[in-house]
Amino acid sequence: MFRFHKTLDIVTLFHKASSPASLRAATILKQASANATAAATEDQASDHSPQTIPHRIDFELDITEQPPTGDQLKTILEYVGKDKVSSIIQGAKSENEALKKYRENAESFKYPVVCPPYLHSISCLASPDGSLTYLI
Repeated sequence: MFRFHKTLDIVTLFHKASSPASLRAATILKQASANATAAATEDQASDHSPQTIPHRIDFELDITEQPPTGDQLKTILEYVGKDKVSSIIQGAKSENEALKKYRENAESFKYPVVCPPYLHSISCLASPDGSLTYLI
């Protein structure tokens, strides 16, 4: 029987190498991607429960240092909602203001932002103290 192989979902990290929070997000996602595809064997001496009981699905990780396009940013802002626009664009209070600020200065975008494949919604953001907040 002929079957099509399912392509891996793509998780995109909008990354800034100079941001400690972004570096942590990249590390977490790389580990999650590796754990999702790793297979443990019975003879391994260490605890291999992450490999035998995966909590994540297989995915392809796309780490980009390019800022999001206007359409990508609009989708991100729609997902987070009005109350959290300032967590994506520094100093913005509305979606329209965020888009305007971003067009004027792409550096107003707050890194890291992780977009999983479904609806390209956000799974984690940097909070002001540098920790990660998980939204899924």
